[in-house]
Amino acid sequence: MSALFPPLSPYETSFLETGDGNRIFFALSGNPAGKPALLLHGGPGSGMSESARRHFDPKVWRIIQFDQRGCGKSTPDAGDFGNTLADNTTRHLTGDMEALREMLGVERWLVFGHSWGATLALAYAQEFPGRVCAMILAGVTTTRWQEIDWLYNGLSLFLPEAWERFVAAIPGYLRGEHPVAAYHALLNSPDPAIRQKAAFDWHAWEAGSISADPGAGLPERWKDPRFVLARARLCAHYFHHRAWLEDGQLLAGAHLLAGIPGVLIQGRLDLQGPPATAHALSRAWAGSALVLVENAGHSTGDGGMAGAIIAAAERFADGT
Repeated sequence: MSALFPPLSPYETSFLETGDGNRIFFALSGNPAGKPALLLHGGPGSGMSESARRHFDPKVWRIIQFDQRGCGKSTPDAGDFGNTLADNTTRHLTGDMEALREMLGVERWLVFGHSWGATLALAYAQEFPGRVCAMILAGVTTTRWQEIDWLYNGLSLFLPEAWERFVAAIPGYLRGEHPVAAYHALLNSPDPAIRQKAAFDWHAWEAGSISADPGAGLPERWKDPRFVLARARLCAHYFHHRAWLEDGQLLAGAHLLAGIPGVLIQGRLDLQGPPATAHALSRAWAGSALVLVENAGHSTGDGGMAGAIIAAAERFADGT
């Protein structure tokens, strides 16, 4: 089966109050009595999407989604300059996940993550392995420095014209900095015009490497000034701080996933997250299976990706 399930509206939405001023928006879809599945969005800062839940049979799964701190309907918004993002780190996000699990009365859940969501899923599972019954990771990342540097520097080998535009947009006084450090400074400038331009320049660079389909257009919400500002600011915040992870931490900690089965779904032509990371994780994680999707890139919308995710969800729905 490769077609997505029909569009699905949540049967419940609400907020998790974290106690530190953040309100985390969450949505529940599918079968209220079904097997719980937590879906983690990418970015960081992309927010939950309808298409992600369409990979899971709504008759089988209790589908749980939330907007990570600073994005979507969660508040405060990362695009607001008054939000310093000091309380927005990987450990804060895994804590939110655990608080949401307790609030919803879930004992153990399947965790699905795409792109940055794969990193977050791994960080959560290594911190709370007893709460994860299975994992499905697509467009696998672990947010090592070499992965960050590749995404904002190394990819110039494939997209030289776009990379020239990306770095040309950096003012002279920041030219000696790594692109991530430079954009982190621009996105935290006191000048709102500088912040907004940097957000669009950041997204113009990322847009060229999402899909292996040359006809794939710019995601519609990437045209929204408020969305791109919050997302770019969160991306730069997390990658500038290397996600508050020791370099290689999630690969080194793969032994903590012992007993958790996982499926790693990777586009063979993924430029944003080259297959080497998924391959390395599959070798380090004994309970995982690597599925390489030929002719697919980073997007779950590329041919074969949706089918692989749906097949993995069906496998775990059957208890295999």
